[in-house]
Amino acid sequence: MHKTSKVSEVYTPKYPSLVRVNTKGIHQPRIPRLELHGHTSDIISVGFSPDGAHIVSGSLDRTIRLWDARTGEEVMKPLEGHLGPVTSVSFSPDGTHILSGSSDKMIRIWDAKTGVEVMEPLKGHRFGVTSIGFSPDGSHIVSGAVDKTIRVWEARTGEELMELGGHISMVTCVSFSPDGKHIASASLDSTIRIWDARTGEEVLEPLKRNPATVTSIGFSPDGAHIVSGSWDKKIRIWDARTGVEVIKPLTGHTGPVTSVGFSPDGTHIVSGSSDKTFRVWVPWTIPWTREEIVKPPKGTVTCVGFSPDGKHIVSGSSDNTIRIWDVRTGKGITDPCNGHFGMVASVRFSPDGTLIVSGSGDRMIRIWDARTGKEVMKALKHAFAISSVAFSPDGTHIVSGSWDMMIRIWDVRTSKEVMMPLKGHTGGVTSVSFSPDGTHILSGSKDKTIRIWDARLGEEIMKLEGHTSTVTSVSFSPDGTLIVSGSWDRMIRIWDARTGKEVMKALKHAFAISSVAFSPDGAHIVSGSWDMMIRVWDVRTSKEVIMPLKGHTDDVTSVSFSPDGTHIVSSSNDKTIRIWDARSGEEIMKLEGHTRIVTSVSFSPDGTLIVSGSDDMTIRIWDAKVIRPLKGNTSMRSIVSSNSISVLPNFQPFLQSESCFVHADGWIRGSHQELIFWVLPEWRQFLPWNPCIFIIGPGKPQVHFDLLRYVHGLEWIRCRPDESRQCMSHFLLRSMANHDFGPLD
Repeated sequence: MHKTSKVSEVYTPKYPSLVRVNTKGIHQPRIPRLELHGHTSDIISVGFSPDGAHIVSGSLDRTIRLWDARTGEEVMKPLEGHLGPVTSVSFSPDGTHILSGSSDKMIRIWDAKTGVEVMEPLKGHRFGVTSIGFSPDGSHIVSGAVDKTIRVWEARTGEELMELGGHISMVTCVSFSPDGKHIASASLDSTIRIWDARTGEEVLEPLKRNPATVTSIGFSPDGAHIVSGSWDKKIRIWDARTGVEVIKPLTGHTGPVTSVGFSPDGTHIVSGSSDKTFRVWVPWTIPWTREEIVKPPKGTVTCVGFSPDGKHIVSGSSDNTIRIWDVRTGKGITDPCNGHFGMVASVRFSPDGTLIVSGSGDRMIRIWDARTGKEVMKALKHAFAISSVAFSPDGTHIVSGSWDMMIRIWDVRTSKEVMMPLKGHTGGVTSVSFSPDGTHILSGSKDKTIRIWDARLGEEIMKLEGHTSTVTSVSFSPDGTLIVSGSWDRMIRIWDARTGKEVMKALKHAFAISSVAFSPDGAHIVSGSWDMMIRVWDVRTSKEVIMPLKGHTDDVTSVSFSPDGTHIVSSSNDKTIRIWDARSGEEIMKLEGHTRIVTSVSFSPDGTLIVSGSDDMTIRIWDAKVIRPLKGNTSMRSIVSSNSISVLPNFQPFLQSESCFVHADGWIRGSHQELIFWVLPEWRQFLPWNPCIFIIGPGKPQVHFDLLRYVHGLEWIRCRPDESRQCMSHFLLRSMANHDFGPLD
C-alpha cells in the first residue's frame, strides 16, 4: 500500500469514483535513456528537430553540436563561428536550418545537413543575444538581447524588419505564438509582454505578478496560454488573450526556474531548475498534480524540452551533459508516419486529374493518387526546401523549383531527372510553370528576375528584369503569348513572352503580392496579396473589373481560377480556403480544416475537386461539387447525418466546435483524450467527411465538426436500428471498461 497523498485525503472521500491517485513512481529518480557528452562547458540551450530525429545544443564553449536522438552520437563536427557563449539554439520548422544566438551579439543560420552557414551573421543588437526563435512558418526570426530590445528579422534575407522596445532590463526569452501572429517576451524587469508580430505594438498590458526575474516563457500548442518560470522558484500559467493567471502558481522547485515548456498536446508542462531537477506537471487536473524527475544531473538544469511526439524530454545541464529521458515507456522514438514532414509549399493536379504533385520544406516532391490519397512512387528530392511544382501539359513531366536556386525536370513514369538541373538564378527559385505547349519553362526567383528556359534542352532563353524585390509568382497566359508576375515589391507586371518586354503599366496592391494567375480565356488576371485582398484585373485595360474580394483575415497565399472561369479559389495564413464568384466577387464558401497556414490551392482540371497544401504538413482534397452560397455565418463543415441532432445536455457547454481525433479503435476523443463517441467500423472509411474528402499527411486523422449536430453516447445507440443496438451497447461498455472508467451513473 502506498502512502496516502494530500490529493487522496482531500478528494477521495468526496469523489470516490472520479479521483484515483497513483503515487507509484512519484518523486522517484528516473534514469536517462541516453547521456550525450562532448561539450566542454555548461550547456545553455537544447532542442529537438521537428521530426524528433536530432537534437541541437549550444554551450558556453562557443560551439553548437548536432546529435542523433536515438543513438546519442554526434552527426557532424561542432559548428564553430561564434566568438562568445552560445546562448540559444533552435531548428527551423522544416528542420533544414539551425538558428543560434550568442553573447557576441550575432545571430547565425546554419544548414542542418552540411553545417555550413547559409548567410552572413545577423547584426543589430548592441549587446549579447539571449534568446532566438523562428516563426511557425519559418519566414521570420525573433531575437531578444541584453540591450533590452526584441528584434524581428526576415529569415531568407537576414534583413532586420522591426525593433520592439518596452522592457527596462535585459530580455531573457522570446517566442512566437503557434499562429505566428504574436510574440511573447520575458525580462529581468519581471514582466512578460505580448506584441503584435505584424505591427510591433503591445496587445496587452504587461503581465506582472512575478516579484522576480522571468527566465523562460512558452506558448501552449493552441496559443491560448503562456507558461512562465522565474527566479521566485514558481511556474505560472497565463491566459494569452486576457493576461490573467488561470491557476495558482506551481510550486515545488527549491531553486530558480531556468526553463519551461508545454508538451506537444498541451496537457503537461516541463520545468528545469538550479535545484538540479526538472519536473513534469499536470496543471489542468483538480487539484493539479506533479511528477518530479530528479537526479542524476550534477549541476543546474539549464534547459529542457519535449520531443515532438511528447514521449521524450531532453535536458541540458551545467555538468556539460545532455540527457534524453523517456517520459512513459522507456522505448526508443518511433519512426514518423509516411508523408511530408515540413510545410507543404505547392500542390498541383496532373492534366488528367488522376495525380497530385506536392513540394515541401522537407526538400521532397511527392506524387499521390488523387482518388485514394496514396503515394504512387518514390519521393523526389532537392538539396533545399521546395517552393513550387507543376506538371507539364501532357502530364509526363514535373518541374520543380527550390531554394537551392535550381530548377529540376522529372519523368513522372520513372521518377528520374531527364536532364541536368537548370542553373542561372542567383537566389532561391520561388515559382515555376510550363508554357501551354510544354516547350518552355518559366521561373521566378528571390534574385528579382524571371527567366524563360527551353524545356527540352534546359537552356536559358531570356531573363526578364523589372521587379525590385523577390518575384513570388509567375504564369503563362493560356495562349502562351503573355507572362504575368507578382512580387514583394507590390507590383504585378505583364510581359510579352516572345520579346521579354512589358506590355502595359504595372498593376499594384498595397502590400506584397503572393500569387497571380490568368483566367482560362486569358482575359483576366487574379492576384492575392499580404493586404488580405484578392483583385481581378482586365488584361486589356489594366483596370480592376470588380471591387477587391475581402474576407480573409490574414495574408492571401495562393489564388487560382476554376477551369470554367466562373470561380476563384484562394488560401490564406488565416488557415482557410475560400471560393468566390469570379463575376460578382461574392464569397460562396469557406473551407476549414487545416490547422496552420494554407500555402497553396488549386482546382482539378474538371473543376470537381480542390487540392490544398499547408504548413500543417498535410494535403487535403475537397469536393468542389458542393459549392453553394453561404447562408449567414454557416460553416461549410460536412455532416454524415443531418437527421439526428439530439445530444446529451451535459455535453453542450464544451463540445461545440471541439477538435477531435478518430483513433484506430473507432473512438472519437476530445482534445484532452476524453471519449466522445464510437464510430461504426463501416463508417470509419469515410472520415474525415466531405467537403474534405481525405487528408494526406503525418499523424492521426483529425476531424473538425460541430458536435451539437450529432448524437452522443447512449442517445446515439437508441437512434440506431434495433439489430445493431445490442452489438453497439456491448462494444461501448467493453471499451469503457478497457479505459478504466468509473461506475456509470
